[in-house]
Amino acid sequence: MSVHAAPMPVAGAPTHGIARLAWQCDAVIGRAVEFIVAAILLAEIVILGAGVTTRYVLHKPLVWSDELASILFLWLSMLGAVVALRRGEHMRMTGVVARVTPPTRALLEAVAITASIAFLLMIIPHALEYAHEESFIVTPALEIPNSWRAAAIPVGMSLMLLAAVFRLFRFNDIKPVLLAIAITAAFVGLFWLLGPALKPLGKLNLIVFFIGVVSLNVFAGVPIAFSFALATFGYLSLTTSTPMLVVVGRLDEGMSHLVLLAVPLFIFLGALIEMTGMARAMIQFLAGLLGHVRGGLSYVLIGAMYLVSGISGSKIADMAAIAPVLFPEMKARGAKPGDLVALLSATGAQTETIPPSIVLITIGSVTGVSIAALFTGGLLPALVLGLALCVIVWWRYRGEDLSHVVRHSWREIGRLALIALPAVALPFVIRAAVVEGVATATEVSTIGIAYSVLAGIFLYRQFDWRRLPGMLIDTAALTGANIFIVGCATAMAWGLTQSGFSQDLARVMGNVPGGTWGFLAISIVAFIILGSVLEGIPAIVLFGPLLFPIAKQIGVHEVHYAIVVILAMGIGLFAPPFGVGYYGACAISKVNPDEGLKYIWGYMLALVLGLIVVAAVPWISTGFLKF
Repeated sequence: MSVHAAPMPVAGAPTHGIARLAWQCDAVIGRAVEFIVAAILLAEIVILGAGVTTRYVLHKPLVWSDELASILFLWLSMLGAVVALRRGEHMRMTGVVARVTPPTRALLEAVAITASIAFLLMIIPHALEYAHEESFIVTPALEIPNSWRAAAIPVGMSLMLLAAVFRLFRFNDIKPVLLAIAITAAFVGLFWLLGPALKPLGKLNLIVFFIGVVSLNVFAGVPIAFSFALATFGYLSLTTSTPMLVVVGRLDEGMSHLVLLAVPLFIFLGALIEMTGMARAMIQFLAGLLGHVRGGLSYVLIGAMYLVSGISGSKIADMAAIAPVLFPEMKARGAKPGDLVALLSATGAQTETIPPSIVLITIGSVTGVSIAALFTGGLLPALVLGLALCVIVWWRYRGEDLSHVVRHSWREIGRLALIALPAVALPFVIRAAVVEGVATATEVSTIGIAYSVLAGIFLYRQFDWRRLPGMLIDTAALTGANIFIVGCATAMAWGLTQSGFSQDLARVMGNVPGGTWGFLAISIVAFIILGSVLEGIPAIVLFGPLLFPIAKQIGVHEVHYAIVVILAMGIGLFAPPFGVGYYGACAISKVNPDEGLKYIWGYMLALVLGLIVVAAVPWISTGFLKF
């Protein structure tokens, strides 16, 4: 999920001086970048859609479509990261930042920006060198220099540097900015001076950089991607002889998996589902079916999240599509706001494995596990956790007074079902298209987009063309924030592997008491903790390639292991006090986080028990893979 940064203490547009000039430059460059990313995303949809059509319908595949889509995707990701940085939407942990005094918060906000600037200043020369080196490589299909694609990295980083500098000019007070610059420069200088003393420490440097530097940055509110990047750059440049060109190459490799192109397309599809009224139609049908049952609307909330979750790529978007429709009526029936936000948060964790989940796509891309198999294996485990939540709902609402609730007639329910049918069918159309080989996991989103556009225009008659540019730009920003994390985490994972850490981890994990069950148990605990601190995609990209070979070696099915760790990560992501997903649910629900604490632990216990059942019974994840 995407988490917005804590509000930064900025003023309106400055009226004079260099600050006004910076604001004007930022606005002009920002609008230009937003226009370009919207155009690139639209082009990606057209190219992949044309690829599916010519191959499956005309039986004449476009041999250049995947290559062009890959080139444009790197540009989309890097420029999307620029838009996200301008907006302050890169993923970051704001738990500490939100709890300090306003002056300290202003300082931490400034440090978050200056730390990002420090990394960009250090890496841009190497990114330029990398793009130059790639000019000697010619792409196979289009026969153009690969520098056309690789240039996206230095261009994107240079624009991010400008955006970060411009953000500093938006502070009301210059003092925290100057202090942040001094602190960042002092840390960079200190590590540079300590370089000769760090090299003899060997693997102790892993603790210094990948625990110390990462933790310091993450808790200070530095975006997670830049926290990973700073630690990796510092470790490799100060303690090894690795050329920094390699760091850029690993970042490029992490961001260039073609399967990750599904991320922006599914995010855009999720926005379309909300805009066309398809999400509302699904919810109204479920409410009509179960609204007269004790706790019925809570069951509807669980079912609605099951149906729409995973498509948008953002749990915030999933929850925002559902909560405004259900919560007013649930409150009118006497539900406590704290209970509502607790259940909404729990359903976010429950539905992490429902296809076409962005987390499933990501874990498939970094571990080599079949995405079609993950799509098939993720449905039933989420249902098991949903049933566990239903037990808590039944217990809490067993005495609900429904005397004032009007029960819908079967005729009315049938009408709502007919209206909702195209919307309910969409997730199954998407899965069938992948399983039957009509389209790849990357391409299938274009089928969903075409389906949603046609349904919105001709069936639901709710399609606001004016919202499309904003939806395209929002999609690009969320994509850039996510994919840049994947790139930085890939570089960090490579650094860990080169240090010998992966072999040490394999040896320790392989010797865990209890064999398979001990390994699964420690993995569950580890990913719950990682999910609460790093969020899902960074944790999966960083540790997935290290742990999956171990799981396979000791006999754990790769799909089963993927489902277990994703669900564990989801529980951590939505569990207070550290899980940022919980605070996202509170923001959507407009409920104070303290109100939900009383209720959420029952739901979290149900999720953990459900996860134990899933882990203990591999068939739940793998039983349908034969079909």
